[in-house]
Amino acid sequence: MATTVTSPMLNVDEELVGLIKACDSVELKLTIPEPAQLTTARALGLDPLQAEMRQVFFFETPDLALDTAGLVVRARRSQKKGDDTVVKLRPVVPAELPKALRRSPSFGVELDASPQGYVVSGSLKGAPTPGEVRKVMLGSRPARKLFSKEQQELFAEHAPAGIALKDLTMLGPLLVLKLKTAPDGFDRKMVAEMWLYPDGSRILELSTKALPTEAFQVAAEARAYLSARGVDLAADQETKTKSALQFFAKELKPKPAAKTTADA
Repeated sequence: MATTVTSPMLNVDEELVGLIKACDSVELKLTIPEPAQLTTARALGLDPLQAEMRQVFFFETPDLALDTAGLVVRARRSQKKGDDTVVKLRPVVPAELPKALRRSPSFGVELDASPQGYVVSGSLKGAPTPGEVRKVMLGSRPARKLFSKEQQELFAEHAPAGIALKDLTMLGPLLVLKLKTAPDGFDRKMVAEMWLYPDGSRILELSTKALPTEAFQVAAEARAYLSARGVDLAADQETKTKSALQFFAKELKPKPAAKTTADA
């Protein structure tokens, strides 16, 4: 379920309160436009040399059929933490999720909120053997091997008809710099992620997590902290996953054949 809000972070309304109560966590997110990224980093005291390096890969069809169906399949390599995978459903209605899935220790329900709205997703996480993602990237291992039996079953239940894991194309990698920080004046941890695209463009996202019981208070604190440092909370927002999928989908499209002298 996705709903639009009209002011930054979170507004209190009956539907949102009910959704938050049904979630395991809330993540507040804000993307910073490229022209303001350097000034924002300086205002928040972000040090890029303290960042953890990651490679992010998505698995999709050329026409983004999984995204249309509300399904995200992702793998990552992290400099300090090894490999991980996720099969994500988005959006979801928590009350409608199967009880067996909800009880799985690998599954979590989270509400993501930004100034442009909020969405609830369900993520089933996995931890493949270290080095497996690189093997898939190099073509020496089938992508299916990255995902647990539980993840493969969830994928099969929600993938469009006729699409199997073996049919997906590995998109990426995107280089990501992730910095966890505790900025002065903000009594919580904040995460800054810089997503670097092959064409030189980039997305900077700031985020902080909260328990459902404290979500509105944390949203108010984050709003006040960022506003006081000149961060524009009304700027147009980008979704990291959606932007990445659209970028690589363009790369997959066949290039038009060059005209020859005979065609002229």
